[in-house]
Order: sequence, then structure tokens, then C-alpha cells
Amino acid sequence: MKILVLQGSSRENGNTEQLSQLVLNGIPHTQIHLREKNIRAIHDQRHDPEGFTAVDDDYDAIVEAVLEHDVIVFATPIYWYGMSGFMKDFVDRWSQSLRDKRYSFKQALVQKQAFVITTGGDDPRVKGLPLIQQFQYIFGFVGMPFAGYIIGEGNKPGDVLQDKRAVAEASVWNEQWSAKR
Repeated sequence: MKILVLQGSSRENGNTEQLSQLVLNGIPHTQIHLREKNIRAIHDQRHDPEGFTAVDDDYDAIVEAVLEHDVIVFATPIYWYGMSGFMKDFVDRWSQSLRDKRYSFKQALVQKQAFVITTGGDDPRVKGLPLIQQFQYIFGFVGMPFAGYIIGEGNKPGDVLQDKRAVAEASVWNEQWSAKR
């Protein structure tokens, strides 16, 4: 089981990253911090006869990493009731990948499992549900199985470690994934 974590936070070692570290403690995985990558916003050319023009940024390398892994963890803080801008730019570009002749993007995603790890500071288990639903629709559109999510509560860095429910859920995932190695 090859695991890829896409970190969408703009803050280094923030609550979302800390919660994902609890999940993946001792488990081999690849991690990409989207804030460290150059991912240009989409120029929507879905309906152009020629399709999308090539973009000189880091997006293609990240897509190739996604295609090489079995489990994709989308880790993003709740930003204004949705995913971070870094994560949104990445997901928006999927429209480009769906038309890219180099690989069968949608067919490949069907073979993966998607998980979401998110944190927020203002009643996140309620106010984070639109984010979870957004991911559910995204994964449903491309046929990628949505295998689970954890919502943690935390505002200042380190707060999520006091969220007993999120820490317990992270521990369960860690045990399950450790057993599959």
C-alpha cells in the first residue's frame, strides 16, 4: 500500500499537518506540501477543440505522484468552509488531467482510495461538513472511492493534539494502516 499525503496548509506544522502525522506515524508514505509547489490556477479550456495548453509548473509532477500511489490523503485546513487555495488550485486542474492523452486519469483514480484529514477552529465537525461533502462529490465525479475522513478541532498550532476524538480516530487509522503494510 503506497500512501501519498497532499498537504494543503499554508502553515508549516499546523494542526492539519500534526493530525496527519499522527495518522502516519511509523508508516512509510510520500508527502507533498502544495504550498512549496508552483501550481498555477486553471485556465479553463475544457471545451476548446485543441484542449488544454501545456502549463510550465509543478502540477504534472504531482499528478504523476498521485498515479503512482494507492492511497491519497487530502490534508487541508478548513478555510472559509472549504479547502485551502493550494488544494483548490490542484483539484481544479483535474479538468486538465481528464483530457490529457498521456494517461487515463479518471480510470487510474478508480483504483485508488481517498481519505481527507481536516482541522478548523470554530465548530469544525459541523462547519467542516460542506468541505467533506465537496470532496465526496469530487471523488464521486472521478469514481475514486472515498474511504474516510477525520475532522479535528484546533485554531493555534498544536491545539488539535488536545482534541481527544481526532487523536483517537488518527490512532485507529494508524493501527489499520500499519496492519496493511
